Amino acid sequence: MHPRDQHTGNAGNTAESAAQPLRSDAERNRARIIAAARTVFARDGLSASMASVAREAGVGIATMFRRFPTKEELVAAVFADRMDAYVRATAEALANPEPWSGFTGYIETVCAMQAADRGFADVLTMSLPGAEALEACRAEAYQGFLELIARAKDSGDLREDFTSRDLVLLLMANAGVVSATGEDAPDAWRRLVAWMIQSFKTPARGRLPDPPEDAALYQAMRRASLGITSPETGKVR
Repeated sequence: MHPRDQHTGNAGNTAESAAQPLRSDAERNRARIIAAARTVFARDGLSASMASVAREAGVGIATMFRRFPTKEELVAAVFADRMDAYVRATAEALANPEPWSGFTGYIETVCAMQAADRGFADVLTMSLPGAEALEACRAEAYQGFLELIARAKDSGDLREDFTSRDLVLLLMANAGVVSATGEDAPDAWRRLVAWMIQSFKTPARGRLPDPPEDAALYQAMRRASLGITSPETGKVR
């Protein structure tokens, strides 16, 4: 080997060995940011800024945006496991041989998930098109819930005018209660959910106003996500 080739080879090995710690550091930073975001979002909801997550993680804001250029990407990473649990809750409810028990158990489980994590309470009431994996889980859970509705109606337990949009309204209401009472009356949401479940049961005690249109409800969920967008950067904060 020519001495110059030998020198070049050594330099290449040095560069390769230096690159590995950088990759490890990047992965550690990513894990640190996700862990910090879990804490911050659970405590403050999705309105928490990316800067507050960076402070919690002990990294600079530039490092934050290198790992997660948009807030939607960070939200998707933080709540991937919770969305998987959301989907599993639907499957478990469908496996219940009692349609009404499966239906009500699912509602109680999902509302409890909201109460345990303010960030997740927000996620379930927003549409985040940039978080494709998260939205795919939401769509899968929605299809399962449609089946839960059909089974509960067929059993004669669920009032006929109940629609899937009523669950969205309940989740929005529950998120508001969790946000308002979480620190001082952390179990207040249970009373709201119990009242709502009782109102879903047959026999219906009166006619309800028409539910919102699907498009209008989607727009409301999309508007909720836009409410956490930074007007200065055009990015989700």
